[in-house]
Amino acid sequence: MNTLTLGRTLLPVLAAIAAVAGAAHAASKEKIDRRTDKALAEFREDISGADEVLAKAAGVLVFPSVKKAGIGIGGEYGEGALRVGGRSVAYYSTAAASIGFQLGAQARRQIIVFLDPKALEKFRLSDGWEIGVDASVTVVTLGAGGSIDATRLNQPIVAFVFDSKGLMYNLSLEGSKITEIHDD
Repeated sequence: MNTLTLGRTLLPVLAAIAAVAGAAHAASKEKIDRRTDKALAEFREDISGADEVLAKAAGVLVFPSVKKAGIGIGGEYGEGALRVGGRSVAYYSTAAASIGFQLGAQARRQIIVFLDPKALEKFRLSDGWEIGVDASVTVVTLGAGGSIDATRLNQPIVAFVFDSKGLMYNLSLEGSKITEIHDD
């Protein structure tokens, strides 16, 4: 393998690692809040029933943009805010790494809704929370313009993953590590 080929192979891997390493340069609270407001507005506008789900929530963890990239080895990273009673009470990052068949990059929004106050309390008391280890999260899959029946949601933690084209299909958040940032 010559140097040029090696460079082309490693460039996407390095980009994925850089995305995960972004935690060292966390966005300001104000910037995260602006992005969170926009993501919540789009969620409410695009998905029928979103208002009812958010009204039932003990807390809502919003990641306005989670960027994922990889070639064989991948990484993802995003920053967001935990809202309780409609206001930001803490700021978090989400990060994950993966190995396997993958090529490309994507950005998505994640909204994790804590419907059970005990699940929210356990999350807030944790020191680094990993989906699938510290808690199970049900991922709701709906098409663009879909609707949510809030009366049928009976899990303590439900996640909605979407982008500007609507909710995305067949996604797993298993292995995502969520860590508090801005502990000032």
